[in-house]
Amino acid sequence: MTLLERDLRPHDPNPSPLRLIAEQAFSRAAGAPLVAGNAVRILKDAEENYPAWLDAIHAARRTIFFENYIVADDRVGREFVTALARKARAGVRVYALYDWMGGLGAGSSALWRPLVDAGGSVRCFNPPRLDSPFAWLTRDHRKTITIDGAVGYVSGLCVSRKWQGDRTRRIEPWRDTGVEVRGPAVADIEAAFAQMWAVTGAPLPQTDLADSTAVPASGDVTLRVLATVPNLAGLYRLDQLIAAMATRTLWLTDAYFLGMSPYVQALRAAAFDGVDVRLLVPGASDLPIMSRLSRTGYRALLEAGIRVFEWNGPMLHAKTAVADGRWARIGSTNLNIASWIGNYELDVAIEDARMAQEMEMLYENDLSNATEIVLGPRRRVHATARVRREGARHRGTGSAARAAAGALRLGNTVGAAITNRRVLGRAEAGIMKGVALGFLGLAIIGVLWPAALAWPLVALAGWIGVSLLIRARKLQHQPPDDAADGTDPPGPLR
Repeated sequence: MTLLERDLRPHDPNPSPLRLIAEQAFSRAAGAPLVAGNAVRILKDAEENYPAWLDAIHAARRTIFFENYIVADDRVGREFVTALARKARAGVRVYALYDWMGGLGAGSSALWRPLVDAGGSVRCFNPPRLDSPFAWLTRDHRKTITIDGAVGYVSGLCVSRKWQGDRTRRIEPWRDTGVEVRGPAVADIEAAFAQMWAVTGAPLPQTDLADSTAVPASGDVTLRVLATVPNLAGLYRLDQLIAAMATRTLWLTDAYFLGMSPYVQALRAAAFDGVDVRLLVPGASDLPIMSRLSRTGYRALLEAGIRVFEWNGPMLHAKTAVADGRWARIGSTNLNIASWIGNYELDVAIEDARMAQEMEMLYENDLSNATEIVLGPRRRVHATARVRREGARHRGTGSAARAAAGALRLGNTVGAAITNRRVLGRAEAGIMKGVALGFLGLAIIGVLWPAALAWPLVALAGWIGVSLLIRARKLQHQPPDDAADGTDPPGPLR
């Protein structure tokens, strides 16, 4: 029996001291308690997720809380908005929340007009603000739906026809994973939505939220709802803890892997200790630069014995983990600093052997359509077979989070080269060359046309100055009670 199997057993009437310590460590790292009595169903791709979502929406009688990073103005997006509007006209209280950056170039305000006209409430998370020049870096990357406090869905899927593909044009669907939850944990998913709704304006009526103590048990699965917020790094701490506690297997799937050095070291340490660590990532990404950045980190993983696989399809968008046949995570969080620290994310961590084993079977099935990357002669990184690139030219809606993560990897590479604090690999030479040419180009522009550099800096400095003055004025007029505790009152993101 592995450490995770021994120390994460639910319903243990006589828990050992080590079990109690492990539970305390997991609860503190995740910032979320274990919730027992749930029924869980794993849903693969849009083919299983979208019909389940729509069936639940059609069956709604009281409330619908709908939150997604991208709701595209296409056939799929309009189908969901139409379904939500139909329920709103029938008297169901419908609340929909989408992200401004996620919808940029994909969605539109006109898309939501039928729902608004039907009496539904729609909010956009974090549109540009004059008083917050860098607020755009924080995004609502969550993908959740809850219906009547009875059923909830958590996934990595956005609402777009990209996830369905187009068989007639030989465009394969995106590979992604979601989960359906029934039972007391649904109240925690609702509470996470209520948190985001309050960030964007007036809070939800308390009467619309389910009472967690009144939700009956629907099964025997124990899980945590991981509703992470910027800067707290709760899921990052949990991922570190799982890497440290796994004793047999740790299998990861991620769409935009740019692991921070401490996390990569945790994975390497687990592999050196005999843990079967595997990482499945896209072979062809909707954001090609992310694939190149991810590959710069392969060598450190491979040299530690971690097995790396690239998906042979148009896009792998799932964010999942499974450890020791006992613990599994499914949700919206990517393994990069933007998701761990910069965004609002939501995942579920399932502590159940049957569900984890189902995730292991799904993972092994995915590997049948993947190419393993290995260290070959002279320790060069190469694929064991040719990776198909049918999706290499595909372009999707980019994320500010992914851009920030990419910038971090660029910064790490350049910083390492300047300070000589770690050994760089051949894969990073191309990035360094591109950055070097960019800096040389800026230097030439600065010599020949100094105003071209000065004016953008002047504009940025002026914007920051104006925003700080606006913030200072708001603080001066803030009620004494709010100012005393050092917190902002509920309202738009600050």
